[in-house]
Amino acid sequence: MKATARNIARSSDIAARVEALDSAQVSSDLDAQGCVVLKELLLPDECDVLSALYPDDENFRSRIVMGRHGFGRGEYKYFAYPLPDLIAQLRPALYARLCPVANRWNETMGIDIRYPDRHEAFLKRCHDAGQVRPTPLLLQYGEGDYNCLHQDLYGEHVFPLQVAILLSQPGRDFEGGEFVLTEQRPRMQSRPEVVPLRQGDAVAFAVHHRPVQGTRGPYRVNLRHGVSRIRSGRRHTVGVIFHDAK
Repeated sequence: MKATARNIARSSDIAARVEALDSAQVSSDLDAQGCVVLKELLLPDECDVLSALYPDDENFRSRIVMGRHGFGRGEYKYFAYPLPDLIAQLRPALYARLCPVANRWNETMGIDIRYPDRHEAFLKRCHDAGQVRPTPLLLQYGEGDYNCLHQDLYGEHVFPLQVAILLSQPGRDFEGGEFVLTEQRPRMQSRPEVVPLRQGDAVAFAVHHRPVQGTRGPYRVNLRHGVSRIRSGRRHTVGVIFHDAK
């Protein structure tokens, strides 16, 4: 049987794979760097199936050409509801693992917002506020393409962490195209972080800001993320964003 985004999700236990992640390591890396690599989150067949969705517009609600908006070069498409099974399973499973960090960060930063344990309940909060459009997306880059540093803030209700999953294999499918984070601390120059990924690896990272412990207590730092220039080949990535958009 030909692998599709629907039947391949049934043949793999995505939720168990996410559940097996080391929560202490995830929390520690996010606290220290603002990001954590989740190695081999997806299998090669799953990566290939998701990449193959890109040409079929029936899977998506909109297409964005980055150069038209000053976002960089390349393009991406936002998935439509219902999401492909792989994404539909990953989104609530990853949310549940990241939710304790999100709540702890907000408490540390003195932000009153708390997030419910279940993603379904958080989406209801978004939808009740008019944020009803799905935000998971599939990005496609070719030679010379790049993604400018940015933040994915789509409305009043924002979950403070998101996940990007590399679907292509560096060195085989493309060269260059490193995932990049920058962190701006008060009265300091920005700190860059280049995150090496292999096919199927994911990076979870701060959407907007995170707490850092200073000598006088915790303070907020501002983060942006992007992708460096693709030197050759083609690169596909899935972005898993947990809040919906207006």
